[in-house]
Amino acid sequence: MGRPRANHDVSAVLDASVALTWCFADQATPETDLLFDHVRDFGAVVPPLWFLEVANVLLNAERRGRITAPDIAQRLDLISALPILVDQASTGFAWSTTLDLARTEKLTPYDAAYLEIALRRGLALFTRDRELAEAARRRGVLVK
Repeated sequence: MGRPRANHDVSAVLDASVALTWCFADQATPETDLLFDHVRDFGAVVPPLWFLEVANVLLNAERRGRITAPDIAQRLDLISALPILVDQASTGFAWSTTLDLARTEKLTPYDAAYLEIALRRGLALFTRDRELAEAARRRGVLVK
């Protein structure tokens, strides 16, 4: 993964739902294209599970014949060039803050991990997940 110059040089938490729009032409919108440009220019942060989430969706799409293995490799090369920082500290909050957020906001712990990072770091959240976006807005997080 490309890296921002320093940990504080990121401006948003990037949910897999947005990154996956960059892999499928029928999911891309002018807004998600702008988010790509934003991540390219300013960086983003993700929880460690982000890589598995992206890989899982792409593999399932390949199994359904929606995308080919070479296409997946091409998309992952594009995403890998972005300045995406992994928030390793998020695992330390999994059984406390993240679990509490999941419980109170009725999210999966996976989705709550993105919210926890946004709250802890004071960052915007880039997501297309409606429930996660609503929970983030309730918590005062800027959602794009």
